[in-house]
Amino acid sequence: MKSILLSSQEARAIWLRAQRLDTREPFGKGPAATEAAIRHLGYVQIDTINVIERCHHHILFSRIPGYRRSDLAHEQSIAKSMFEYWTHALAYVPIGDFSFYLPRMLRERRNPERWGQSVDRKDYRRVIKMIRDNGPITIRDIEDDVLVEKEHLWASRKPSKGALQRAFWDGVLTTSARTGMLRTYELTDRHFGWEKMPKPATERQMVSYLLDTAIRAQGIISIDSVVHIRTNVRPQVKALIEARVRKKELVPVDFEGAGKSQHWVPPELLETDAPPPGLVHILSPFDPLIIQRKRLKLFFGYDHIFEAYVPKPKRQFGYFALPVLVGDEIVAAVDLKTDRQNRKLLVQQWTWVGKGGARKHKKLIEEELHRFEKFQLGP
Repeated sequence: MKSILLSSQEARAIWLRAQRLDTREPFGKGPAATEAAIRHLGYVQIDTINVIERCHHHILFSRIPGYRRSDLAHEQSIAKSMFEYWTHALAYVPIGDFSFYLPRMLRERRNPERWGQSVDRKDYRRVIKMIRDNGPITIRDIEDDVLVEKEHLWASRKPSKGALQRAFWDGVLTTSARTGMLRTYELTDRHFGWEKMPKPATERQMVSYLLDTAIRAQGIISIDSVVHIRTNVRPQVKALIEARVRKKELVPVDFEGAGKSQHWVPPELLETDAPPPGLVHILSPFDPLIIQRKRLKLFFGYDHIFEAYVPKPKRQFGYFALPVLVGDEIVAAVDLKTDRQNRKLLVQQWTWVGKGGARKHKKLIEEELHRFEKFQLGP
């Protein structure tokens, strides 16, 4: 089938619609909006950096203007509509997708070392028994550890912490609550009220899941954007895309700058409208729109560099620069820091990028920064 030629603006519009960044309030309000956003996106990344609000809250705020941190806590601990696990990083994942992560959990059980850290089976059984007998715990609830030398940079000197992490990767334990970065661990089946665990997805089901999730959250897809870090399934994903094309469920498209990178779109999305030109989003560097850097540059002509680990003299945008989306263009990167003691949001550096200019966008961005500041300092 011959490719349909799209303009770069049309291609961006499809992706922004899929990411729900083409309107201010796509998911509504309250805890149900949080559940809907995570289910639609497929994951929301968790990160420890808190120069501003941590990225999982930031990503949700970008799509839910009235978002409150308690909404996420409710969905995790009360509604239990999500679980934490590893995608390309630690993330919140819809509970309906649990079976697609079970094969990974089962592989972890067969390979009882992670990040070079071995866990004594006695420590493992001890923490499981402690939780089974006494209920959910955090690492702070365990006081009888004897510190040991680390075997690896990412390991813990507390044997119990290693055992908790091991049981988490195995799927035996889940994070039933989170306070900042302090996790509460509970037996997975007890937390979700399962008499027995769901069945693990087959390889064929996993490939369909990856493609369907990408279509829902990306709109316009490539093989690279579907597989991301799961490069071992490229041939299977390619074959499934070709099957969908034959069924006319996907159509091949091309757009300016795409080069040899083939893309596909569900035909019903070809007429997607561009976002309002005055709509502003200050995005996390871990936002799903930003995280695949090559794709971001291809669609937006913007090469985001995460400079928190770059020596200060070599930084271009700043320690924790946030891309600023206005309409369908990334026009600036703003390095922000929350001064919690004085209750202010500090602009460390403001860099114009792309075709954006100060006169055209500055006032709109400043208005959004005020809204962002209220979120940073709010409940």
